[in-house]
Amino acid sequence: MRMRPTLSWTPGADLPPGTTDLAPVIDALRAGGVLVLSGAGISTESGIPDYRGEGGSLSRHTPMTYQDFTGSPDARRRYWARSHLGWRTFGRARPNAGHRSVAAFGRRGLLAGVVTQNVDGLHQVAGSEGVVELHGSLDRVVCLSCGTFSPRRDLARRLEEANAGFAPVAAGINPDGDADLTDDQVGDFRVLPCTVCGGILKPDVVFFGENVPPRRVEHCRELVRGASSLLVLGSSLTVMSGLRFVRQAAEAGTPVLIVNRDATRGDRLAVTRVALPLGPALTAVADRLGLSVEDTATA
Repeated sequence: MRMRPTLSWTPGADLPPGTTDLAPVIDALRAGGVLVLSGAGISTESGIPDYRGEGGSLSRHTPMTYQDFTGSPDARRRYWARSHLGWRTFGRARPNAGHRSVAAFGRRGLLAGVVTQNVDGLHQVAGSEGVVELHGSLDRVVCLSCGTFSPRRDLARRLEEANAGFAPVAAGINPDGDADLTDDQVGDFRVLPCTVCGGILKPDVVFFGENVPPRRVEHCRELVRGASSLLVLGSSLTVMSGLRFVRQAAEAGTPVLIVNRDATRGDRLAVTRVALPLGPALTAVADRLGLSVEDTATA
């Protein structure tokens, strides 16, 4: 039996306190071989809210689960109406100093890889290469019947034509690109089928309650095994999809360093948690390493 996903975690009072000392992060990057694991917090400065931080979207929004999406035509209508609207705003987001810093670290050869829990593609836009998208990407759509992949922009064009005049004002946009709309705003939004077989279309992202593909998980485990240290950026590590790699690193004696303003579920396994905003913190790290952050973004 599938259980509802874990969406929240309450920090214990005995967690080690955060610090503002960036020296351990700088030292780890100087040594090289750092594997970056990023979460929604790295994209907040790009205007995309996170799930669990101050003002996070979980305070007002319950993400769509895989079970609801596949089991209910009405749920799919609500999702695609909200996601279609959110896609317009989501696509305008630009990389921030955090993304550009990670790209700069990679260009200098300091990284063993980048694994992101985000579906926004901003690491790649900033110039990072070989990014492992743990939870997939909103740029792609997959048919649940025939397995055909297609660009999201193609579906967006079809949805525009099928829902002419659909332009409600959303209360907010969430980390998964899902806009906050009421049922009245969703109305009779028309959902479109796969053009190949007529099956159900789903964004190529891992919904809450859905499993990350095993091959992708194993690839990430291989990256952890080959890394000199694991640097977690902007993730509360509430869900197991990211926490498993922190546990793997800690069990192997690989140092875990976290940069996140709030406490995380992995704090007890980390050698340090830097409690600073990611953009300024990583810009300061890049500066200490002699790297220019502003010159790393791509057009």
